[in-house]
Amino acid sequence: MTDAFIEIPGVRNFRDAGGIGALRRGVLYRSGSLHTLTEEGARKLKDLGLRTVIDLRSQEELEVWPDQRHGLDHESLHLPTLPANRDDLDRPWPEDQADLYTFMPAYAGPSLAAVVRRLAAPDALPVVVHCAVGKDRTGLTIAVLQSLLGASDADITADFLRSNVGLGLDQGPTPYVDETGTERISRPINADLIASSLAWIRTHHGSVPDYLHAAGLTAADLAAVRANLSV
Repeated sequence: MTDAFIEIPGVRNFRDAGGIGALRRGVLYRSGSLHTLTEEGARKLKDLGLRTVIDLRSQEELEVWPDQRHGLDHESLHLPTLPANRDDLDRPWPEDQADLYTFMPAYAGPSLAAVVRRLAAPDALPVVVHCAVGKDRTGLTIAVLQSLLGASDADITADFLRSNVGLGLDQGPTPYVDETGTERISRPINADLIASSLAWIRTHHGSVPDYLHAAGLTAADLAAVRANLSV
């Protein structure tokens, strides 16, 4: 593992998202969910100065696997990446991993806009952004933020791919049970996946900032988050 990883007992794939582009270290962390966070893990999060946890999972996931706090007094925000209602979509729900990475940016605008607004507030930091295992939904969210802070696609991709190591997927796919009790397979990620998300954003909106503008953010919002997260 790289020095970006931080051992937080009970939390998978926890690491600092900073250190690339202008995004400084110690303000934005990424991880899997906190539903098995231990008391020791909570003490380590407190030592990091944690103020905000942003949960990108579905409502059903939260109900089955609620984050643990162990007395931590951070603010918790539920900002799901994926739409809750599958019936009103203009494209099919993704059936495989490749589809997911063009599906997510098509519907994640509201979530990403809300994440940026919270990160622009000085009292929000440090922040942990997480989904179930910190790989796909978190991967897109962090990639957009890193791009906004001037990271290159190569550096964004290198950070994205660290989830394979953080989750043991560098050894191949692993089985898991989802929130409905169904056994599924968690598959390793590859560079083409996050490239397809960024390509979708640029094809449909021109740039990451323009994508966020389309989601309702202003130039002042983007300037504020850059100022808050920059070295």
